Amino acid sequence: MPAPFALSLQDLAPIAQGSSTQEAMAETILLAQAADRLGYERLWYAEHHGMPSIASSVPEILIGSAAAATKNIRVGSGGVMLLNHAPLRIAEAYRTLEALHPGRIDLGLGRAPGGDGYAMRALRSGGGEEFSAYLAELMAFDEDGFPPDHPYSRVPVSPGGVRLPPKWLLGSSGASAQAAGQIGFGYAFAAHFSHTPAAPAFAAYKAAFEPLEDFPEPRTILCLSVIAAPTEEEAKYLSSSQAVNWARFLTGEQRHLTPPEEALAHKLTPQQEQIIAHQSTLWLIGSAEQMAETIAQKAAEAGADEVMLTTTIHSYDLRRRSFALIAEALGISPRN
Repeated sequence: MPAPFALSLQDLAPIAQGSSTQEAMAETILLAQAADRLGYERLWYAEHHGMPSIASSVPEILIGSAAAATKNIRVGSGGVMLLNHAPLRIAEAYRTLEALHPGRIDLGLGRAPGGDGYAMRALRSGGGEEFSAYLAELMAFDEDGFPPDHPYSRVPVSPGGVRLPPKWLLGSSGASAQAAGQIGFGYAFAAHFSHTPAAPAFAAYKAAFEPLEDFPEPRTILCLSVIAAPTEEEAKYLSSSQAVNWARFLTGEQRHLTPPEEALAHKLTPQQEQIIAHQSTLWLIGSAEQMAETIAQKAAEAGADEVMLTTTIHSYDLRRRSFALIAEALGISPRN
C-alpha cells in the first residue's frame, strides 16, 4: 500500500574522496533523473559555503541543470540562504527559472548563512535579525508592492510576465513556523539535523495558516537523514562515512567525503566521539523495510504531508540505490 505522504529528496552535491568536482556535478544529473523515474515529488538543493565535501553553493545553477534533464519532478532550493543575497537578485534568478520550467520550480528560503563566520564575512551576509526585512523586500519586488515614493518602486523585476514559484520557509527550531503560516508559504522542518520536535512547529504553522494562490491549504515537509541498504549491517557500514566526516567537520578537519573503510579506521578524538553520539540519534540507518517503517512513523508523529530524504553515502551508485530501495519499500509509484 502506498505511503500516505509524498516522498522527496535533498541533494547537497557531495564530493566523495577519490572523485572529482566534475564527477560530483555529473552525479547531480544522474540522481535527478533517477529520482524522477522513481516517483519522487521534488528535489531540493541546499546552499552551503566553505565546505570541501559539498558542491551545492549555488542552488539555482543546479536547479536549472536538473530541471532541464528531467520531465516531471519539481526542482528547487532547500534552501536559498536569503541573508547572503540581495532580494532583487533572488527575485530575478527564480523568476528566470520559473519562466524556463513553468510549474516545476520551488523557492525554499532559510535564514542561516550556510557557512561559518569567515564565509559569512566573505559573502557580506546580513545578520539574522534582518531576515524579515529581506523577506518583505523579496515579496515586494515580486508583487510590485513598494509604495510609489519608495526608491525601489522604480525597479522593474526582470524577467517580467512571470511570478516567483511557490515559496517555502525552512526552519529547524519552530521559531519561523507561525510566520510561514501567516504569509501563506509552505513550511519545511530540518529534522535531519535538529533535535527539536517537528510536531509543535507544524501545529503552530497550521494554526496560523492564511491561504494564498500557491498554497490554498497548509503544506508541511519533514526532512530526515536516512541511509538504506539491503541489510542493516551494510547500511551501518556505509553510514560510517557520514559519521566521521560530520565529526571532522565540526572539529575543523575539512575534507572530501571519506570512504567507509577509511572512516572506520580513523582514530576519533573524545570530542569527535561525543559529536557522533549526539548527532547519530537523528540518523536513520537500516534495511529498506526498517527505514520505510521508521519514516512512516516519523511522518505520522509530526503530522507531515511530505517527507524529504537526505542521504550521505560515499558511493554515488549506492546512494542512488538507497533512494530506490526506500521508494520501493514505501510503495511510491515509478514514472515512465
